[in-house]
Amino acid sequence: MNTVVNYETQDTIAIITLNSPPVNGLGQPLRRAIKEAFETALADDSIKAMVISSSGKIFCGGADVSEFGSPLAFAEPKLPELLNQLEASSKPIVAAINGLALGGGCELALACDYRVAHAKAKLGLPEVNLGIIPGAGGTQRLPRLAAVETALQMIVTGKAISAKQALAGGIIDMLVDEDSDFLAAVIDYAKTLVANGAAVKSCVDLSVDANSLPENLFDDFRKSIARKTRGFLAPECAIQAVEGACELSLKEGLALEEKLFMQCAESPQARAQQHLFFAERAAVKIPGIDSKISTRPINKVAIIGSGTMGGGIAMNFLNAGFETTILDLNAEALERGLGVVRKNYDISVKRGRITGAEVDERMALLKSTCDYSDLGEMDLVIEAVFENMEVKKKVFTALDEVCKPGAILASNTSTLDVDEIATATSRPSDVIGLHFFSPANVMKLLEIVRGEKTADDVLVTSLKLAKTIGKVSAVSSNSWGFIGNRVLEPYGREAARLILEGANPAQVDKVLTDFGLAMGPLSMNDLAGIDIGYFARQAEKDKYYSRDPSYAAISDKLCELKRFGQKTGRGFYIYEGRDKKQDPEVMELAAELAKQHGVTQRDISDQEILERTIYMLINEGAQILEEGVAYRSGDIDIIYCNGYGFPAYRGGPMQYADEIGLQTVVDALEKHRNSLGEYGEEWFKPASLLKKLAAEGKSFKDFSQ
Repeated sequence: MNTVVNYETQDTIAIITLNSPPVNGLGQPLRRAIKEAFETALADDSIKAMVISSSGKIFCGGADVSEFGSPLAFAEPKLPELLNQLEASSKPIVAAINGLALGGGCELALACDYRVAHAKAKLGLPEVNLGIIPGAGGTQRLPRLAAVETALQMIVTGKAISAKQALAGGIIDMLVDEDSDFLAAVIDYAKTLVANGAAVKSCVDLSVDANSLPENLFDDFRKSIARKTRGFLAPECAIQAVEGACELSLKEGLALEEKLFMQCAESPQARAQQHLFFAERAAVKIPGIDSKISTRPINKVAIIGSGTMGGGIAMNFLNAGFETTILDLNAEALERGLGVVRKNYDISVKRGRITGAEVDERMALLKSTCDYSDLGEMDLVIEAVFENMEVKKKVFTALDEVCKPGAILASNTSTLDVDEIATATSRPSDVIGLHFFSPANVMKLLEIVRGEKTADDVLVTSLKLAKTIGKVSAVSSNSWGFIGNRVLEPYGREAARLILEGANPAQVDKVLTDFGLAMGPLSMNDLAGIDIGYFARQAEKDKYYSRDPSYAAISDKLCELKRFGQKTGRGFYIYEGRDKKQDPEVMELAAELAKQHGVTQRDISDQEILERTIYMLINEGAQILEEGVAYRSGDIDIIYCNGYGFPAYRGGPMQYADEIGLQTVVDALEKHRNSLGEYGEEWFKPASLLKKLAAEGKSFKDFSQ
């Protein structure tokens, strides 16, 4: 028998054990081995029932992701046909769900006659997160076994449920407690089934009582998820598949599922979401560094600064069980900061996300100090003070004096030179950038900045630590703005320039939100504070203003007028609380500034707005790839989808460029370069890497450092 499946018998029970670590991915070898073992048991007259189990901690993690896009994914036996064969078995099959049963693994369990789960097991159908729907019967069998509402939630959201929930929902037949011998309990269960003459249970014989469903169930469910799933294809296809399960025979429903699955699988949304899935896994692989290098132990963490960012960063470590100290030299500010942390936790309790006991556990890990000498035993210190080089260097000088050898010293800077910060210490190899995004306890992204002298083990430790605290991470080399804010600069520049040329803020923002961005660039400026961008520009004044006297003219004027955005009630918009409305004075200011700078105002199309913002993101991304600031295009996409609100269903700016074709981007940039005179010549030159790849008919995915 194939080694990816172990086959043995106990009395009248055949035990088919999945043995394809680490997750029993249902690649072609495992599918074939399951089929062979099943047919062996079926042909053996002494065998009266079968148990499908796992040799590892996971029952089955679903499809083998290494087969995505490969002919092996469709090689015989295909998973849907295999599961149909199992379901048609004349002998009862019991799924022994000892751990996670996800995707195809959950569908495997659903195709069995009976399901027994370990108390800590979880079942889920997360395919929607890859832009597809379950394709091996999950959308048809689950609604027949459980409540339709439960099936909708599991399939459309992709969230797993506990074994206890599965038992209550009718998905599993028995729960085995943690203290029992799980496999022995399942085999005993199978023997009892045989002794009692239990029949096979096929979903072919089950149907949904459509008349018992709540009125407008599916329409109401669509409305409830509309905002969150805007732009995604798979959620709607999943709903249609479940609707089909309520109306069609199993055979007809499986045919519908296959049709909807292929519709999703061939969509740009699926390509985008799968790109991000693989990009996240590739981002932790740093060229020239062995990922198995020994990491530095991290047990005690300190945060310098008790403001919104410092408190948010601290919460990440408290949530992961780290002893965490917040240092602030201002005792009153420190007390306020600790209060904000507690308040944030209390809000989470009210929303049912955590319990009061969990808050108490986390707050017990939190310490505070106003004295640097208390940081001597810290393994990691993260500076989160004002974005000013001299202030940060003073902090690092103090840390260098008190921190133990081997402690990692990190800056949360969003733009400043990490190497210059490191010069304030005698140990630049221990210095790294850890750029959290605000609010740090909510945002998923951690941009890791590798200094010129950052030690390899410091970098690898930071990457693994990011995963521990639940962050998605990507590495940037040390360059102004790193990846995120560097690529953001031309996007923001063009958004403001378009106002100068005659577009209004609402039009620009609408084009970008219609494209899928969480927030338009001008609304984002108002939220972040127009003064914040102003001070950042002043730090790099020679870099931009010398090239273009009209650079950021409207933004700088608003700042001069102390119209900083939401916090002052006026920016690009007028605010009453968080409600905003257009401000005609902005257009009057733009007209005056346009006249001063010799800019002719005109009507601007939505397509031009899209090209001059999104395509400039892409062009800058190509430039930093060429410079080696980013290791791969996927790293840029991870940062933009997780930190800047770029729609995941487009896969990030670089994936979007690959989707529409790099030549399309080059042609648009050249068009604006020629039509915008000196301004176009200054800013719209296509990056040489972009032009090269386009000329060769290649994509950004084809480029690697």
